[in-house]
Amino acid sequence: MRIVIALGGNALLARGDKPDAAIQLAHLRTAAEAIAPLAAQHDVLICHGNGPQVGMLSLESETDHALTRPYPLDDLVAQTQGMIGYWLAQELHNAGVKKPVVGLITQTLVDAADPAFAAPTKFVGPGYAQDRAQLLAHRHGWTIAADNGRWRRVVASPEPLRIVEQDSITGLLDAGSVVICGGGGGAAVTENAAGQLSGIDAVVDKDYVASLLGSVLGAQHLLVLTNVSAVMQHYGTPEATPLTVLHPDELGSMRFPAGSMGPKIEACRRFVTATGHPATIGAWPTRRHCSRAPPGPPSPRQRHPTALPTQGVGGRRRLNSARTREAGTGG
Repeated sequence: MRIVIALGGNALLARGDKPDAAIQLAHLRTAAEAIAPLAAQHDVLICHGNGPQVGMLSLESETDHALTRPYPLDDLVAQTQGMIGYWLAQELHNAGVKKPVVGLITQTLVDAADPAFAAPTKFVGPGYAQDRAQLLAHRHGWTIAADNGRWRRVVASPEPLRIVEQDSITGLLDAGSVVICGGGGGAAVTENAAGQLSGIDAVVDKDYVASLLGSVLGAQHLLVLTNVSAVMQHYGTPEATPLTVLHPDELGSMRFPAGSMGPKIEACRRFVTATGHPATIGAWPTRRHCSRAPPGPPSPRQRHPTALPTQGVGGRRRLNSARTREAGTGG
């Protein structure tokens, strides 16, 4: 089986954690121990998030008086791909993965005319008081928006069209390597009429990139690992209900937070619709659950009461007990 795993950046650095390397390595060690049994049995590709990490680098760049202007986001995304890819490759090795593990700096092609550039919505970097944010926006040409009482920079989050290194990724997977790529959605680039690439100040959603890669690579499962225990309908209200198995058609009437769970749900919907294979959203799996079976959405009748709950998006037909087994990921 070929599995694409999307690791959330916030799961690498939990809310309230100091952004120390040792703390992030400890989180990645947990992830690597969970992924290692899957890598032993299956082709595995890993896309990781980088929200907290790129925010930290962005802040450092903004406050570096030696710079004429801060580094653009595509450069910062490339930096985080190298750092997190190195950490993850090392921890996978230490967790017993015998296959070659390759971290690949990835460029994601976007359309310079994407409507997202006219209406930036993706928050990056720290929050500021309004007057400070307005000063920085004027100085650096930023767009800013309010976020929970603070003001933050917002940037475009255009649709991924293709991964520039797609052929290399395919070759590495076919040769038996575990591939780490698409970190932070990949560094956003555009292409001119002559085929020349150039970076652009934008952030591509890593879950959309994972979904795109899964579809192109012929993956049989998309596994989105995050730091929440359940996908909740009516989140934050007394009517909040954990979701288990869904058909893509059921998602049309549901609403999820645009900046967090919404893109994960949409990435799963895209993958399932394009491939007919399942996608799963959940928290970090344990080694015991990963090694039990390849991940798959559970049938409610099959879920063991002690099993970690998993939220899945089913294939084109609603999944039933004849087609499913206990999930390989916990939540």
